Amino acid sequence: MNKAPAPKIAPWSTYGRLWPWLKPYAPRLALVLLASLVATGLNLAQPLISKLMIDEALIKRDWDMLVKIAALMVGATVGGFAVNALVSYRYVAISAAMLFDMRVALLRHLQRLSPRFYGSFRLGDLMSRLNSDVSDVQRVVGDTLLSVVSNVLFFAGSVAMMLWLDWKLFLVGTVLVPLAVASFLHFQRRMTDLSRQMRESGADIGSLLVDTIMGMRTVNTLGAEAHEAGRFRAANGGFIATMLKMQTVSFMTGALPGTIVTASSAAVMIYGGKQIIDGTMTIGALVAFITYHGRLLGPVQALMGLTAGLATARVALARIFELFDTAPEVTEAASPKALAGVKREIRFEGVSMDHGREAVLRDVDLTIPAGAMTAILGPSGAGKSTLADLLVRFHDPVTGRVTIDGIDMRELALADLRARVLLVDQAPFLFNATIAQNIAFAREAASRADIEAAASAAGLDPLIARLPEGLDTRTGERGLALSAGERHRIAIARALLRQPDVLILDEPTAALDEATEMVVAQGLRRALPDATLIVITHKPALAEMADHVIRLDHGHASIAPQVTTHG
Repeated sequence: MNKAPAPKIAPWSTYGRLWPWLKPYAPRLALVLLASLVATGLNLAQPLISKLMIDEALIKRDWDMLVKIAALMVGATVGGFAVNALVSYRYVAISAAMLFDMRVALLRHLQRLSPRFYGSFRLGDLMSRLNSDVSDVQRVVGDTLLSVVSNVLFFAGSVAMMLWLDWKLFLVGTVLVPLAVASFLHFQRRMTDLSRQMRESGADIGSLLVDTIMGMRTVNTLGAEAHEAGRFRAANGGFIATMLKMQTVSFMTGALPGTIVTASSAAVMIYGGKQIIDGTMTIGALVAFITYHGRLLGPVQALMGLTAGLATARVALARIFELFDTAPEVTEAASPKALAGVKREIRFEGVSMDHGREAVLRDVDLTIPAGAMTAILGPSGAGKSTLADLLVRFHDPVTGRVTIDGIDMRELALADLRARVLLVDQAPFLFNATIAQNIAFAREAASRADIEAAASAAGLDPLIARLPEGLDTRTGERGLALSAGERHRIAIARALLRQPDVLILDEPTAALDEATEMVVAQGLRRALPDATLIVITHKPALAEMADHVIRLDHGHASIAPQVTTHG
């Protein structure tokens, strides 16, 4: 399986792509930002209150003024705390809802991608993007972005107050700030690159662990435990090396700008102290200025630190939007036609198909009669499964068309098509749930009687009778607590419960003995007496039960004479 290409470092404008999910919450966010502005104003008032306390109460020894100013300070502090708490709570709630919408949108997009995408994309990398990357974005959107807004407002307010108090002292206190910012930006660029490397290294480890766990039986059979541990050690070594580099750069990102900022604070104290000695500034004014200066540099440092978090999330966003930018191979028509039921034949008209290499199907013309049981025979690689995938529109033909009831499948609503035409894969997937829950998957309204009838038609009665918990027995992870034949029969029961008009079964009896094969075949026809059954098989005995036989060889189809029909 190919390794997913490392996404390019996205520009800062990538955050603009969050707007479709942000837009529904914009009015509520505007109220939150307004409240944040009020909280910032209350916080900015505190140094001025301190100036009044020193100059108007303490130095003048005015007790009444001292009490009033103290009450004013308590009110501003409590008010700022209350408004900040409200802002934080509402913002986190809104951002969580927004990111949930984004997760759902990503999941819905992934559901539209073809099996070819999942066959070429590393599972561990995909899980890393769905879990770690989206979580990073949620952490930044839910925390960092609010902090950015608050610090920008506080920075602007502090600058305005310092200019009002003493513009010369402001210049002294900020002359070194550009140097601090420049040093931070240098290390921040290194942090962005290392963050991307670390994310890719983590995805490599995730993919390796998924491969090892899913292939544990093979690892144990071949005695390759030490080999797999060595592969994990090598992958983890690269991850640790990148993490240590990132730790060093992260330290320098804060340490060097912080040292420069400390020098600025010392300059303010020296120049301001000289003004007090000369009698050109009051003690209260210097205390207020130093407070604002400290609060000015605090937001600068915080913003520089937050930029690292934003850079990390920018990498995560690039990886997420790479998935969003993967175009589905199959898309629904702008005005799709409804398909209430399948009444007529299915036709392949000049259909050719490839998977990026040599052609799998070549100019195929064939008809599958309605209501018949059609068997599709052919050697491995002849195109049997590709033909089945075309029938449920996992792919569209490169040339030609497939019609149902005389309608090109590309004109039909996908939901209608896949409700009426069902495919049971050769290796069907079972969820880690009970047998009954797997049969009734996404059919919450199904009754127990319906589930039992579908299970019986799929030949599951002997298995259900043997299990102490019957239909309530759990199937295990991916159904591995059961045999291959049992998993396939549960998948068939799941399809029968939906009563499709067309049922496609890929090697439905490959893991069954002849007696069970006969029970399943007869159960299918009893459960779906009028349906079109399409059976992909290599077993001649099962093909002999069919009404219609199609042979595929090297991408070409040939049709045996129809014996009879049920429609």
